[in-house]
Amino acid sequence: MTYPYYWALLIGMMIVTFALRASFVLLQDRLTLPPFVRQALTYVPQAVLAAIVAPALFADSSASLGGVLDVRIPAALLALYVAARSKSVLATLGVGMGTLWLLSYLANLAT
Repeated sequence: MTYPYYWALLIGMMIVTFALRASFVLLQDRLTLPPFVRQALTYVPQAVLAAIVAPALFADSSASLGGVLDVRIPAALLALYVAARSKSVLATLGVGMGTLWLLSYLANLAT
């Protein structure tokens, strides 16, 4: 396959993706969703976040504390606690990533 083919494919995918995303914004006045669909759509951000975090959380890792505890588990638990208490995405990300980086640093010092 040639470079023009790849560029055409890439531009075509960009147009389709943009059209799908823009359709919800452009057609929101004409589109009436039933109440149960609106209720279901409120859970989309949480589902997407879980789909992103879960594979990274449970994949193999070389960083561990004392060779037993994976550093991602305590960081995730602390982030979950902060999320439940504060309801703030930024606070959750800040505490979770800060804890992960700190524990990873300590795990690297221990080895």
